[in-house]
Amino acid sequence: MTVAAPSAAPAETAAPATRSRWRTWALAAICAAAAVLYAWRIGDGQVGNSYYSAAVKSMTGSFSNFLFGSFDPYGVFTVDKPPMSLWPQAISVLIFGFHGWALLLPQVLEGVAAVFLLHRAVRLWAGENAALLAALILTLTPITVAINRDNNPDTLLVLLLVAAAYAFTRSVQADPSRARTRWLLWCAFFIGCGFVTKMMQAWIILPGFALAYFAGTSAPVKRRLLDLLGAAAVLLVSSFWWTALHDLWPGSKPYMGGSTDGTALNLIFGYNGFGRIFGGEGNFGPGGGGHRPGGGLPGGMELPAGTAPPSGGPGGMFGGETGLGRMFGGAVGGQISWLLPLALLVLVAVAVRGVRRKRPGGPAQRAGWFAWGSWLLVTGVVFSYAQGIWHPYYTTMLAPAIAAICAAGLAGFWREYRQDSGYGWLLLPAGVALTAGWAFVLANRDPSWHGWTRWAVLAVGAVAVAALVLGKLASVRRAIFTRASLVLAAVALLLVPAVWSAATAATGESMGGMPSAGPAGLGFPGGSGGGARMPGGRDAGLPGAPDASGFPGGPGGMRAGARKPGDMGDFLNGKLTDDQRRILDYAKQHSGGAAITLAVDGSATMASSFIIGSDETVIGMGGFLGSDDSPSVGQLQQWTAEGKLKFVLGSTGGRGGRGMPGMSGGAGEKRQGWIKQHCAAVDPAAYGGKPASAEQEAQAGPMGGAQTLYQCHA
Repeated sequence: MTVAAPSAAPAETAAPATRSRWRTWALAAICAAAAVLYAWRIGDGQVGNSYYSAAVKSMTGSFSNFLFGSFDPYGVFTVDKPPMSLWPQAISVLIFGFHGWALLLPQVLEGVAAVFLLHRAVRLWAGENAALLAALILTLTPITVAINRDNNPDTLLVLLLVAAAYAFTRSVQADPSRARTRWLLWCAFFIGCGFVTKMMQAWIILPGFALAYFAGTSAPVKRRLLDLLGAAAVLLVSSFWWTALHDLWPGSKPYMGGSTDGTALNLIFGYNGFGRIFGGEGNFGPGGGGHRPGGGLPGGMELPAGTAPPSGGPGGMFGGETGLGRMFGGAVGGQISWLLPLALLVLVAVAVRGVRRKRPGGPAQRAGWFAWGSWLLVTGVVFSYAQGIWHPYYTTMLAPAIAAICAAGLAGFWREYRQDSGYGWLLLPAGVALTAGWAFVLANRDPSWHGWTRWAVLAVGAVAVAALVLGKLASVRRAIFTRASLVLAAVALLLVPAVWSAATAATGESMGGMPSAGPAGLGFPGGSGGGARMPGGRDAGLPGAPDASGFPGGPGGMRAGARKPGDMGDFLNGKLTDDQRRILDYAKQHSGGAAITLAVDGSATMASSFIIGSDETVIGMGGFLGSDDSPSVGQLQQWTAEGKLKFVLGSTGGRGGRGMPGMSGGAGEKRQGWIKQHCAAVDPAAYGGKPASAEQEAQAGPMGGAQTLYQCHA
């Protein structure tokens, strides 16, 4: 049997002169649907990732804080990423004030812009109909809906990479050499901006794009090489300008969060670069990091009794075990893999066509297949084998490639289906059956979450496949079955992910640092996706109200997947507890006008509630999880001697943060020693609090139990 692969439509079919009016309205409707999904109830009390939200508020306080992405208003240390994704949020807050919807509005706009730009890129490559389908697929990808309702950097990263793909497509299809070069340089610039957004993750698509350009243009070889060299120069400048600015800045600047020496270059090639792929000693930031040698769990995180540690480093705690099955596993599959089998089928069909018959399309069409295919395959392999901390929401980067490949492939399958010869028509019903079957498997993993969809997609998929086969074999009935079967096929492909996306948006809730679609807990260890439990090993019940640490029931009571106000909701949304408010008020009243009202030891997450919930100058100590050497003991001594710092909210008993990687005998432990030596505990009765119980002290988790207020002296 000769397998006929889909071939992309010529670029001429997408010319504006031939477009019908309904396609314009269809694109507008898709963008409007995206806006509704991404924006629905975003101002309903949530602030997204409180770590980044606190930084955004601090960034509005001074130009230096804005430029470098300072976490705290005093400019002690930055977040552990370049600040490009936070700049639009800070500008929005400056215009509208600090509210949840002001923080998340830029994310909504960026998400809709990515949908529109993907349509434009696929339209140039595969035609108008495929472009509309690609835009719809991206809109309805569950993890894309979840991440665009949050303020992690992935939303802007996806937009910039889609912009790069659009520029690349313009480049390989341009006739004049000058236009071809200009668009390639724009492609490199957008990827460089992606680097300033999330560093080396943006570079994953580079090899495929470079090879696709070299093989997909008709320019002489010498000209292609010169173009690529020019693009490399633009890429390096656009990628490293902010790094150079930070590291060479002559005046005072915040310490680079997550680094070991305070430089952005160290962060790029350390835990936020190769540490993500290969693991190794490093910090645990909100979006990734390294792990301790030996593959142990960070900071004493506990596994349920009888459960083996996740393989492949700590990334397995959040994203499942490493290997090719990770993208389809319990933690990740429901986020992104709905159309992944179909995308792989399309790529195999294209490859078979190239080997057995002929290469699909002209050079520009082949370049498109290579660019989108390499984006999907290389990124998928890197994510599947990443050894460091890796979160399922990173897979939103796969969504544009899956959307483009599936849309172009289905358009090709449809053309093959309508031909009168060969067996290529079988690809369309096979793709529908494969996708509907996989959707049933994903929906069946947790039937409590819209479980009716598994039977609905099975029924619709079976009818669609039967209609496609009958429409092809029963020529008398072909006119009856063809259009109806196509509609049923589209429903079978998108029904379940559309329900997951709509349900995620309808809740109007934010999962803070770990956004996820679907059943509660998929973004957390111990949730539906499996993996290690959070500190304390608890996954049921939340005893007590949040204490001064900000965790429900104390630092050991953080429950994976909690979404109700009063348990993790207040913590994720950066709200101060009553104890925290009393502590802050006491520090303010007795600070004597000190420049720093309160320093919070333990983790930046503990300090974020104080920054978000007040206008006082509150700083964190030690970066995201307390292991950075900022502020140093020398800085603390100087601030205290100069009267700039008088109160520290520190940990009492338990591990108190000492279990975090890099802290044993390091900067965090030295700060704790300085606190014990130069600070005296304030009687909780002085501010209306209660002493920590023995149980709370014993449960002090790996993020630190910031429960005791200390007054410091020189």
